[in-house]
Amino acid sequence: MVIKIFTGTSAFLFFLLALLLPAARLKADDGHGLWLRNNKTNPVIISCSDKSATAMLAIEELKDGWMGKAGAKMLLIVKFDQSIKGDGYILKPQSIQAATPVGLLYGAFDYLRRQKVGEDLHVTSNPSYQRRILNHWDNLNGTIERGYAGSSIFWRNEKQAPTVTEADRKLWREYARANASVGINGAVLNNVNASPIILSDDYLNKVKEVADVLRPYGMRVYLSVNFASPMVLGKLATADPLAPGVINWWKDKANEIYKAIPDFGGFLVKANSEGQPGPQDYKRTHVDGANMLADVLQPHGGIVMWRAFVYSASDKDRAKQAYEEFMPFDGRFRDNVIIQVKNGPIDFQPREPFSPLFGAMKKTSVMPEFQITKEYLGENIHLVYLGTLWEEALKSDTYQQGKGSTVARCTDGSLYPQQYTAIAGVANIGLDANWCGSNFDQANWYAYGRLAWDNQLTATQIADEWVKLTFSPDQTTAGDSKWQNGFLKPVTAMMMKSREAMVNYEMPLGLHHIFAADRHYGPGPWYAPKKVRVDWTPPYYHKAGADGIGFDRTSKGTAAVNQYQQTVADEFDNLKTCPEKYLLWFHHLPWTYQVASGRTLWDEICYRYQDGLQSVKEFQKTWDSLRPFVDEQRFEEVQSKLQRQYHDAQVYKDGCLLYFQTFSKMPFPPGCEKPIYTLDYLESIDPFTMEKFPASNGGQ
Repeated sequence: MVIKIFTGTSAFLFFLLALLLPAARLKADDGHGLWLRNNKTNPVIISCSDKSATAMLAIEELKDGWMGKAGAKMLLIVKFDQSIKGDGYILKPQSIQAATPVGLLYGAFDYLRRQKVGEDLHVTSNPSYQRRILNHWDNLNGTIERGYAGSSIFWRNEKQAPTVTEADRKLWREYARANASVGINGAVLNNVNASPIILSDDYLNKVKEVADVLRPYGMRVYLSVNFASPMVLGKLATADPLAPGVINWWKDKANEIYKAIPDFGGFLVKANSEGQPGPQDYKRTHVDGANMLADVLQPHGGIVMWRAFVYSASDKDRAKQAYEEFMPFDGRFRDNVIIQVKNGPIDFQPREPFSPLFGAMKKTSVMPEFQITKEYLGENIHLVYLGTLWEEALKSDTYQQGKGSTVARCTDGSLYPQQYTAIAGVANIGLDANWCGSNFDQANWYAYGRLAWDNQLTATQIADEWVKLTFSPDQTTAGDSKWQNGFLKPVTAMMMKSREAMVNYEMPLGLHHIFAADRHYGPGPWYAPKKVRVDWTPPYYHKAGADGIGFDRTSKGTAAVNQYQQTVADEFDNLKTCPEKYLLWFHHLPWTYQVASGRTLWDEICYRYQDGLQSVKEFQKTWDSLRPFVDEQRFEEVQSKLQRQYHDAQVYKDGCLLYFQTFSKMPFPPGCEKPIYTLDYLESIDPFTMEKFPASNGGQ
């Protein structure tokens, strides 16, 4: 063996080289480039007869991102073809054809994606939904309701009329580009809990500015509106939707908006829900309110997205209320009204059965509403990939038109005729450098867009795409077996398991809504102050007692199962056929009930919580082993969040099991680790802020 010793200047230079080589190999990445990172590209020759701004963007994207043969020739064609629907496109190795310039842009992004991940370049791709929309819950003071990525990219706290800077326009262009890359074509710019002043002249001027920037990327803007706006802005004595003065006010406002923004998308409305004003304030119905707005928008081609998220204080079953309130009106809404329905009947829980409104409303357009921002799924801290949740929801079979009547087919026009089809996702975007507050939360923005474009994609396929686009070396990944085996496979596997892990350490077997108050972060199964509405407390949902646990929604309980088609209702109603993932959603069972594994219900609950905690520990080990493949900045950011996630999963497990044990009176089974904390301690602190917990370095 020959050992060479460096001394003096040579040693110093060698030391510097050792320090610089890792940095040169893996440059720090703040995540701002999302899945659209710059790659080493080759020159390409592009021909296109269309000279629109959007077509020029398609050409620009291909030139900036081309990874095919140097000097290759590409033809972009805007021409109708019977196989193309809407803004769909046809890809061939040397051409992209679409019926619209926007279709060319979508095709260009797909072509580049396929080059990067090594997929076939012969494909015809059409969107599942006409309108693929992000709902921004952004307030006009710049804050974001349930936002975990900084302040709004549209609004800031301004005492004078809202302003627009060149920095704003640059950011909006980057935002629009990211959305176009996955086919998202609309954005609601403000919170569903809307301020009436969004319709004032000053704010509409800024909305126009946003629309002008987003338009070349194929995006329309929409606004959430407050139903009482005629009273606040128009100084009318009423907002009664049948009052002529109110109707005229809305007509004038619609005319004003469309004069400034000819392609304005329409209104999103949260009415008579959680204190928001609505038509019921005047003894009118949802039909009266939605149709009035639809009539004023119809001449302009606008739509009304009327949210079905309604519930009142009740000691019965909140899960039934949306169905009971909307089903009697099926077939009475205008064609340009779409009822926007959350994926489950409660409220974006880690797991819910699909809302019974899907497929049941056969004469009314219905659109799914997903939540990309993780209000109930660990905010921007926990690594939870939501593609699996949305795939589960879209592929749920309603049986409304027989087997195969999935939620996807009930909402995309496949089963029922709809003048407009749409899907909405509550955005997780803010001013943080990485847009989403977490590098892995970018995957949920990406996954939503991909599923909105093609609701038959699998969560696995989407995760595979995203990891390749976001983390792969500066080259195509098709033949890089070392990177695929060393990074792609373990990270994709971690993502695919992440949502189930969270369900297990938060609320397994169909348990739901057992969070601490207000922030919906941290366990609070005990939270039940006397002055708080009962349906805002966890005991309302888990109903733990000496006799067992779970919400009885069977035909002998609240009969919520009867809102589903008979095949599905029978499956959920029968203990022998009810899927275990929904067991305690539909059934109240004794602690000693024997589940499919042969264990008692109590033991199974304990093992599920333990498995969730153990899964996060495995995520930590997996990620720690991947340091050579990731730049230091993103590696450390993810590592830090996983450490906090493990700590929080421990708190969830301890808090819930110790509390439920006060009712079960049963010991923890072998293999279930004993709690670290005491119940008294967990109940004594502020559980939803998690701020008073001692520091933890996770599961290492």
